[in-house]
Amino acid sequence: MYWQKRQNKYSNKSTEYKGERYHSIKEASYAQELDLRVRAGELKEWRRQVPIELRVNDMKICTYTIDFVEVDKNGGEMWTEIKGFETPEWRLKWKLFEALYPERDKQVIK
Repeated sequence: MYWQKRQNKYSNKSTEYKGERYHSIKEASYAQELDLRVRAGELKEWRRQVPIELRVNDMKICTYTIDFVEVDKNGGEMWTEIKGFETPEWRLKWKLFEALYPERDKQVIK
């Protein structure tokens, strides 16, 4: 595994894992964990940086990009956000995401 680090504005170190750039070491480590869970048969697949359009009354408010969507072997999904530093903008988008998609299983890993 090859890790390359670069610091960003929130003191996270941008990190590369398997040729993909992640916003932080924590995100890259979680991607590695997800790869292990796929190999173990616990997960069918996972996707990263999935855009979610947040709409209210058919009006697009914004697009929220979640860090990971994990799909288990039965097709169930877990929407996962890796957070080191919570900004007011992120908190607002997360609350809107929760309100618009209450049926989705979600988690924030800090």
